[in-house]
Amino acid sequence: MPNTPPLPVAVLISGSGTTLRNLIEKIDAGTLPVDIRRVISSAPGARGLQYAAQAEIPAEVIERRAFPNQDAFSRAVFDQCRAAGAKVVVMAGFLKRLTIPDDYTNRVTNIHPALIPAFCGQGMYGRRVHEAALEYGVKLSGCTVHFADNEYDHGPVILQKAVPVLDDDTPDTLAARVFEAECEAYPAALRLLAEGRITVEDRRVRIRPGP
Repeated sequence: MPNTPPLPVAVLISGSGTTLRNLIEKIDAGTLPVDIRRVISSAPGARGLQYAAQAEIPAEVIERRAFPNQDAFSRAVFDQCRAAGAKVVVMAGFLKRLTIPDDYTNRVTNIHPALIPAFCGQGMYGRRVHEAALEYGVKLSGCTVHFADNEYDHGPVILQKAVPVLDDDTPDTLAARVFEAECEAYPAALRLLAEGRITVEDRRVRIRPGP
């Protein structure tokens, strides 16, 4: 991998922190040029805070209920991101709605456990996504890394990774296969951002070839 300066990011979590753990492991292995400056959790009991502590990453808890509305909550979150010097905000299982400010347009990433625009939108997260895919009978599912905007699962798509849906799949087995894809797709997208290879034209993400 070429010498790429680490991309300063903040990571937003709400629960188990498995995506955060994956990113930390990739950074420690030297395959992801990212510097996690801060972890922000919407829940004080989020297990992901343990991963931040183990990696000696500064962490903050910002609970939605402490604020009168979504905009005030969002300002508190992004103020922390700015204070940490984060150029990109990485949503990693963050389950609270945010209002994304203008200075972070196309600088907030999210990963969704389906191939957007399938099985996405308000209320479609976690196990519900895989249940819906199985109920519909699709033969392929996967994950989508995209820029977040102020609509659910709507921003420009950075990359997608497909996985097969097997005849004997359950929501849990499909979720495990999709998560394996997520563990490769999210670091790959962040690597492209760190290398400055992404531009956005309207809804189209253009990826410049690497060296």
